[in-house]
Formats: sequence, C-alpha cells, structure tokens
Amino acid sequence: MKQLISACISFCICSYAMAQSLAGITHQADTSYTNYSAYLSTKKTHPETQWVAEQPLPGVAEEKNRSYTRIDNRQLLLDVFYPEDKNKRNQIAILFIHGGGWHTGSRTQHYPLARQLAQLGYTVFTPEYRLSTEALFPAAVYDLKAAIRWVKENANQYSIDTTRICAAGFSAGGELAAFLGVTGNLPLFEGTHGLTTTGTNVQAVIDIDGILSFVHPESGEGDDSKRISAATYWLGYPRKGYEKIWETASSLSYVTAFTPPTLFLNSSVARMHAGREDYISVLQSFNIYTEVHEFEKAPHAFCLFEPWFTPTVAYMDGFLQKVFRK
Repeated sequence: MKQLISACISFCICSYAMAQSLAGITHQADTSYTNYSAYLSTKKTHPETQWVAEQPLPGVAEEKNRSYTRIDNRQLLLDVFYPEDKNKRNQIAILFIHGGGWHTGSRTQHYPLARQLAQLGYTVFTPEYRLSTEALFPAAVYDLKAAIRWVKENANQYSIDTTRICAAGFSAGGELAAFLGVTGNLPLFEGTHGLTTTGTNVQAVIDIDGILSFVHPESGEGDDSKRISAATYWLGYPRKGYEKIWETASSLSYVTAFTPPTLFLNSSVARMHAGREDYISVLQSFNIYTEVHEFEKAPHAFCLFEPWFTPTVAYMDGFLQKVFRK
C-alpha cells in the first residue's frame, strides 16, 4: 500500500513539473494495425498461421455502436455480444480491450473472439477508447472505467451479474485490463465520465501478452534511440528522468490483497510479459488465484489466429469457470 501511495504522489508532483509532450497527438486515426496486417506479418515468420473467420455465430446476438459515454462532442462506443437466450440470469461479463500500442488498433479486431465467448454463455463488451493520437495517459483508463460503469448500470438489460465482471485484453489492451484490475475505485484513475457513484472494481483479469511494468528490465518500451516508443508517446514523457511516472502507469505498482484473480496468456516474446513474474509473486503472497499459459514459439499476435485462437478461448473459459463457479 505504501508503494501505491508513493507512486500516486509521484505522478501528481511530476505532472506539474513538466507538461506532457503532445508530439504524438495528430487527431488522425492510425489504422496501421489491423488483423490483416498482423496476419501478413505473422505468416512470414509462422507459416502455420491461419485466418479466423469473421462471421456471426448461431445463438449469438450482437448490438453494435452503443454509446457508453460522451466527452465534449465525442461519443465513445462499444459493441455487445451475448447469448440470444437472455432469460439466462447472472451471466459473466467480459470487457475485452483491443491492443495496438495505445495508438492504433480497433475493437472490431476481436469480434471473432467475442462471438466465440458469447456462444459459450458470456456477455462480451468490446469498447473503443481514446488512443495516444487523440489523448494521453490516463485518458484511456478514464474511458475504460466509464465503460465498466456503463456495463454495471446496464446489467439488467443483459442479465449480468455485477459481481462477476472480467477485464480482459490483448497487448496494450492486456496492459490496460491489468491496470483496471489493480486500480478499481482508486480516485486518481477514476475520471469523471458516466455515473461516478458506480464502482469500477472487477472480479477477474485476463491479460493476453500485455506488459505489467513499463520500467521492468524486460520491457522494450522507452528505448527511443531509433524511434519514439509507443509508451513514450502514450505517457507523454521519456522514460529517462521520468521513471516514477512510468512506474505510476505500471500495474505492478498497485498489486495488493484486493487484486482480482488473473490469467496470463502469453506468446514466446519475453518483452510482452515484462513484470509478469514479479506480479505473480505478489499475487501468490496474498493467495490470489492465478494461471499462466505460454504458447511455445508463438508470435505476439497469437490470439488473433489459429492454431492459437481456439486454445485461447478454451483457456479463458476454463479460468473464468474456476474463478466464478458457485
């Protein structure tokens, strides 16, 4: 707890010491990272990569472009995938956050995953959030906290049990999911969007190849020698000289006895799970349930494609059934 408080204070003090750099804000959508671009790149190094069909599934209802909050004139949208039989009560909800280095990517990239999970009985929400081309940290955190509030406020409409909500995500989305898990109801990161009297705590986290610490030795973020790193743009500060701010943005700084059970699904790319072992050590010290499944020789984008897509769904389902069985 002392570490958490110290990190929060450091963030507040340093934020006033130097304004965040706006160099990455273009107000233009960066569409460079898509499933297709990831497929072409992954296929070169992993010939076994297979495209996952993007089509509706039997028994799955879909609602697109629901507005979950408004920021000035900007609406933030999410999509909902759920079993057609809405008479089933107390469904587990999954908020699935897309990746893309905090500056690109789209919630539509995970429609196949959301449909598969909905077919298994989960209600899945895929929110958009402000990327670093539009707003800097912690704007995305504020947005996603608002999405959690929206899910809770609309729980009856989707037959959701608000005591069984999981924050999940891939890559930058996995990092954000973990951050949501460790900062639920923490005033510094709540923002002012939506009905702020609704709590933002979640009861489970699934981190798919998202880093746990920006300052961990395994992290590749912050090396701006060849080009500005994605995290440097998103945080608005270089790593050197502003390590405390980078630490404050790291999920590892906030792990406590109240951190939810966590599933880690990882590729073989070590830098994409920076801080994982330290994070797990803290969870274990509090006897908090955790699972780790690392796909041998798998690429970073493994969860988007076969032969890794199907086992990813299975691991998620197995974990959530263990955590929420009653």
